[in-house]
Amino acid sequence: MPVPPRRRTPFGPRLGAVSVFAACLVLLSPAGAEAATRPGPHPDDTLQQQLEELVRAPGGPPGVIAVLRDGRGSRVVRAGVADLETGRRPDPYDHMRIASVAKAFSGAVALSLVDRRYLRLDDTLRERVPRLPRAWGAVTLRQLLNHTSGLPDFARAPAFMATIRADPGHRFDSRRLLDYVADRPLLFRPGSRYQYSNSDNIAVALMAEAATGVRYERLLEALVYRPLGLRNTSLPQGYRMPRPFLHGYDVSPPSPPQDVSEVLSMSGVWASGGIVSTLVDMTRFVRGYVGGRLYGPHVVREQRRWIPGAASEPAGPGRNDAGLALFRYTTRCGVVLGHTGNTLGYTQLIAATPDGRRSLTFSVTTQINQALKPDLLQNLRAVQENFVCALLR
Repeated sequence: MPVPPRRRTPFGPRLGAVSVFAACLVLLSPAGAEAATRPGPHPDDTLQQQLEELVRAPGGPPGVIAVLRDGRGSRVVRAGVADLETGRRPDPYDHMRIASVAKAFSGAVALSLVDRRYLRLDDTLRERVPRLPRAWGAVTLRQLLNHTSGLPDFARAPAFMATIRADPGHRFDSRRLLDYVADRPLLFRPGSRYQYSNSDNIAVALMAEAATGVRYERLLEALVYRPLGLRNTSLPQGYRMPRPFLHGYDVSPPSPPQDVSEVLSMSGVWASGGIVSTLVDMTRFVRGYVGGRLYGPHVVREQRRWIPGAASEPAGPGRNDAGLALFRYTTRCGVVLGHTGNTLGYTQLIAATPDGRRSLTFSVTTQINQALKPDLLQNLRAVQENFVCALLR
């Protein structure tokens, strides 16, 4: 599909070129390989030690890998294994489920369409997707992107939960996921409060499709993958993973870790959490997304209107504030912008400095969140903050 043309604008050219599921959900290309061997951020031996301690912690992940990148190159820090059966080490080219980091991708699509004037941040569901319940009609694109919509979370609906329990690999009609909560009113007046919801980004994707007449998967390809050079990122419908991949595990001592990499169908999360990618691609994505390469400065300004204290899921390092499909993480060493995610077998963080020049991608091969493993999440956030400090130094 050709990229939707940029509509004439007075703002000038753009800059540069089971967690998600209810019951279990508590809610480099050659150039990249070359970069990974060049001197990167200043070495810090304690980072390696911290990852090893994270792997050894009770309920900790079998594997963890992080990529720090600055203007000079990249540094990869890893501990544990990508696959308990083979003992293979985690690799930046390994595929993984990125969980709710996929919400940043749906945000990238929507904001690119705002920049091209196919959408407006004040467009409502009534205007763009009139088949959705009338009671939701006043919800705007802006409110969906910053989780102030009040839409009930489809992933917590009893019928959805029952389907997942009965058949984790069930093939959903991704564009009808909101039907599970279509009989419910909004949880609060739109714009009046913050509440993270998987339904928001399903609605964002539906608005993008309605505005363009193009399927969401093709919009991702045209507006995100190609502009940022993402070669190993996809939005599958099934449960199979591309090879090679980081194996995700359910770690619930005293039981041995259980491989859950290929249990859940991604059709049941779609635009809210279904993307599969690699650390190489995620590094490219977060640098371009945060660095303003996908849309102009007027959209960037709107994206960075922060809601104080509104956290991603799980919370990222430091103090969290929410923007439009983007979070601000204020650490003791400075500020980075990004997104987190968690799903069965995986926990993710992507972050970059506001100019996109320094970045951190951090992947853990078990699900860690406040409801399931609060102590381990506190430990993880502290480690992530130390990595941010190493990045900013």
